[in-house]
Amino acid sequence: MDAFFASVEQRDNPALKGKPVAVGGSPDRRGVVAAASYEARAFGVHSAMPARTAIERCPALVFVKPRFEVYRQVSEEIHRIFHDYTELVEPLSLDEAYLDVTENKHENPAIRSSATLIAREIKNRIKETTGLTASAGVSINKFLAKTASGLRKPDGLTLIPPDKAESFAESLAIEKFYGIGDVTAARMKASGIHTGKDLKALSEIELVKKFGKAGSYYYRIARGQDDREVIPNRVRKSIGAEESYADDLTSRQAIHEALGDIADTLERRLERYETGGRTITLKVKYGDYQQITRSRTLLQSISKRADLLAVALELLAMTEVETRSVRLLGLTVSNLDSEEEDECAYVQLTIDFEW
Repeated sequence: MDAFFASVEQRDNPALKGKPVAVGGSPDRRGVVAAASYEARAFGVHSAMPARTAIERCPALVFVKPRFEVYRQVSEEIHRIFHDYTELVEPLSLDEAYLDVTENKHENPAIRSSATLIAREIKNRIKETTGLTASAGVSINKFLAKTASGLRKPDGLTLIPPDKAESFAESLAIEKFYGIGDVTAARMKASGIHTGKDLKALSEIELVKKFGKAGSYYYRIARGQDDREVIPNRVRKSIGAEESYADDLTSRQAIHEALGDIADTLERRLERYETGGRTITLKVKYGDYQQITRSRTLLQSISKRADLLAVALELLAMTEVETRSVRLLGLTVSNLDSEEEDECAYVQLTIDFEW
């Protein structure tokens, strides 16, 4: 989807159309931009940017409080459309998914044999159903399709055919490669790697030496290769909950109460999946943005609030919260019961909305 959260807000509030919009926290409360409209992006505003920085770049920026329940409802509409064409739908997030349409449900043979025509029809149905635009990438594997989907936003449709896969990868700027983040891209540029062609010039051994295990992945995508299948179901490895705070927590009581609230949320999520876990991880982000984690693996699985909070408080004692302020707390449970009971027990990939 194109600027999903912001586009939903502009759709539902005509007064916002054509204006730079940021969905997220207020700049006077240390908020963060969750999504930005294309009008805002023109000023360099983007997701994960501190709200204060965003307003400096775009003084006319309009901040809108997120409505995650609405976004979830729209996402469900979109995914129902996806499933009209194939059951091989792998969600990446609320507004994005991989679809394998090698074999699909379309009744028209002419359309059924063309992934590009299917993509165009899906885009049109999304627009008719939701009033929103989507961009699609069509190709022979996940890497190429994902990369193609971002080339002509908004409302784009890009095809990378098999015979163009390798030359496309060679011509791509290194920062445009999906799976290569800003930090890695900077490291690559510092080493003289600016394009896919530069990346392709290095052997797999050289890339592994420079970038670890990810080097093998970089070696393949530089050649337009990606053997990953579209998997509609995934084993859930962990369940967590976290909260960031507009004002730093500075007292022991405030931190303990905040952890209690997070344990409440985590208990509900564990109940939803009918599971518990043996490894508890506490995440703490201090007021200066330094982040640390502390973990403990238990002999028995836990899932109840009281047990989760008890372990969380033990882990908290291993941090510096007595002398430093806290702006984010999180708890995660892993080594889940479902993993141990049945390695083939899969759950549909979902996104938690209790923000």
